Amino acid sequence: MNDKRKVTVSKFLSRILRHAPEDAGLTLEPGGWVPVADLLAGAIKIGVTITREELDEVVRSSDKQRFAFDESGAKIRANQGHSAEVDLQLEPTEPPPELFHGTATRHLDTILRDGLLKMARHHVHLSADVATALKVGGRHGKPVVLVVDAARLQAAGHIFFRSANGVWLVDHVPPQYLRVMTPET
Repeated sequence: MNDKRKVTVSKFLSRILRHAPEDAGLTLEPGGWVPVADLLAGAIKIGVTITREELDEVVRSSDKQRFAFDESGAKIRANQGHSAEVDLQLEPTEPPPELFHGTATRHLDTILRDGLLKMARHHVHLSADVATALKVGGRHGKPVVLVVDAARLQAAGHIFFRSANGVWLVDHVPPQYLRVMTPET
């Protein structure tokens, strides 16, 4: 499968498994799962043809591991990033002392005033490393990395989760738990 086709399939999966399952006649089960057979049939109903082999390759080769199959390979889900209503069945997890959030510099003033908000998603997304945060921030403009004092945030009662692909999730990060990473930090 060529790169253009991978992008097309990945975008379709993101839309259907994270944001609009109803577009393909699907309902997300607990954990965000949908039967693969239903997904493939739903794709055909809206004019998108995807083979099981293409689906397997996109799930396997996704650099961010956005999607996963269940142990049987009969169900698929997006690991996080949902705006659609879903119970991801995540367990609270103790975070490392610091986590990171990448954003574009144009959002910095608002974030430092209001904190990190989940917006239309279920959670704020954080990474365990600076490189990932820089990459995420660079998708939307000149990147800046914010350091999240996760230990203090958790001590204040905020609950953290970790998705299957290693993304850290929390409902909100108030501004007092953030600092801008400077080149010497």
